[in-house]
Amino acid sequence: MARMRITAGDVTVTATLNDSPTARAIWEALPIEERGSTWGDEIYFGIPVHRDEEDAQEVVELGDIGYWPPGHAFCIFFGRTPMSRGNEIRPASPVNVLGRIDGDATLFRQVASGARVRLERAEE
Repeated sequence: MARMRITAGDVTVTATLNDSPTARAIWEALPIEERGSTWGDEIYFGIPVHRDEEDAQEVVELGDIGYWPPGHAFCIFFGRTPMSRGNEIRPASPVNVLGRIDGDATLFRQVASGARVRLERAEE
């Protein structure tokens, strides 16, 4: 499984990608750098990858990373969103889960909306 490095503001973590077609398409597009926006405990930003839904999920887990097809956006989930019910983590609409943060995803709570986010291949 491939690993990527995610740097957002002063936070840098690695994430392990799954073997989905969406994850492979994003891997091929790396590196990507954009300004992230926050929506509850989610950071998202548009990326130059266009994919349809594939096994898209309405509810995700803490630390999941995903791709939101309607906005062509990369998403980092580190807690509840405005759409969450109870303790679940619910995107605005279904996302293609493409991997997980290695370690503590709640570190992203330190990142302000508008911070630069860089996705790159992690050295194996």
